[in-house]
Amino acid sequence: MTSESVQIETPQQPTPAQQFTQLFSATRRGARLARLLAVEQLVAWGWPRDGERTDAVALVVAELAANAVMHGRLDGRGFRLGLALLPSGRLRIEVTDPCGERLPSASREAVEGGRGLVIVDALAADWGVHPYPPSGKTVWAEVSAMRAGVGRPPCW
Repeated sequence: MTSESVQIETPQQPTPAQQFTQLFSATRRGARLARLLAVEQLVAWGWPRDGERTDAVALVVAELAANAVMHGRLDGRGFRLGLALLPSGRLRIEVTDPCGERLPSASREAVEGGRGLVIVDALAADWGVHPYPPSGKTVWAEVSAMRAGVGRPPCW
């Protein structure tokens, strides 16, 4: 008697886009942690820790998180950071805070003494803001995930 092995093929689910979402306290410490965890997530996805694109993402996350803490804070409510690798070859960064009354603009930010959204505008391929119902807003930015001169995202 011989034993036969039978292979059963199971359909593979398509792999979801690489995503990261985390809630943070609306404090300076929460903003710092958001930046640090964003970099750690990128490294886990195969990005170089000290690469130009990683540094750009870290700055964008730092600025958006700082704005959420300074301008979008409501007592007892935090902010959410989201990262998603898009099929377009961009990394989308979203920071959602509970305060929807103040919609940011790069020019206003520069006039009021900060340069946060001016920096975001310089580093991001695109950025904007949209309401987050029932209250709140999401400020998003997209940064190119492509390596300079290579034409493909790092290690995905």
